[in-house]
Amino acid sequence: MISNLTRDRFKRFRKTRRSWYSLLILGSAFILSLGSEFIANDEPLLLRYHGRTYFPVVKFYPATEFGGEYGTEPDYLTLRNDPKFKSEGGFMLFPIIANGPLRTNLEEEGNPPHAPSLRHWLGTDNSARDVLARLIYGFRICMAFALLLALADAGMGIVIGGLQGYLGGKVDITVQRFIEIWSALPFLYVVILLGSIYGRTFGILLFIMALFEWVALSYYMRGEFLKLKSMTYVKAAKALGFGPVRIFFHHILPNALTPVITLMPFTVVLGISALTALDFLGFGLMPPTPSWGEILKQGLENIDKPWLAISSTFALFVTLMLATFIGEGVREAFDPKSGHHIE
Repeated sequence: MISNLTRDRFKRFRKTRRSWYSLLILGSAFILSLGSEFIANDEPLLLRYHGRTYFPVVKFYPATEFGGEYGTEPDYLTLRNDPKFKSEGGFMLFPIIANGPLRTNLEEEGNPPHAPSLRHWLGTDNSARDVLARLIYGFRICMAFALLLALADAGMGIVIGGLQGYLGGKVDITVQRFIEIWSALPFLYVVILLGSIYGRTFGILLFIMALFEWVALSYYMRGEFLKLKSMTYVKAAKALGFGPVRIFFHHILPNALTPVITLMPFTVVLGISALTALDFLGFGLMPPTPSWGEILKQGLENIDKPWLAISSTFALFVTLMLATFIGEGVREAFDPKSGHHIE
């Protein structure tokens, strides 16, 4: 059941047209990016050979299946132009962008990075990989990382900050001193140390970021729980014999979620920026993972190849702008007195 207050907040958010359209655009782009393999790939969506139908984009087939000599996966773009393959009725249907993010296009003339062309709409990077394909896959990685980070931060911030505010006393003071010490740790050094030991994988970087980014939200949750635990309805729940767990999650928490919801879009912005910055500095995801930060770094190293810096900067700017607009709309919807109405 959706309460009237929630409906009113959603209506206020929709009236903030800039935020509503930003949510539609960014949400649609992320949903589409989940099927990046069907948008940009050097493996065909469908292949016909000797009267049989194959789906290489979702299943591995050895080259011997199509007349090759080895059991490795064939180079489909090369196979498509093979006279023997054509003479035997071979047919392939590729995605709209027939380039994968990891494919090195060695058949291109000259040295990489290659300038934009009909085959590579945004050119190639210094390893002759298609920039547009890497931007698309990099967007999926950035958004998934940022959203998972926001959820992890919300969970840790709610539990730790909520327990501080609900229990108070020595628990509150002890945890607060721990948070002050923890927040003083150098984040970048921890990334370098753990990354060198366990590897710079998606999960490791997400885990390290989540360990540090919950602190700000815990302050808000602590304040909300300190305020709400003294409310009359909470005292009534205690008088009726409800346990502390039920009071925490069913009576106080639903009324303390405003900071979580209003801060989550900005946490997404932080996650995208942090991952891009780590990749740019060389402490992010391991190559050859598609990365906006890596393309930015290549753009800095190749000033005379402007398509690298322009494409990655524009993609990052638009994504962060849309996420920020969403955050402004959410904040306006939950606190209409915070400022003037945003169009």
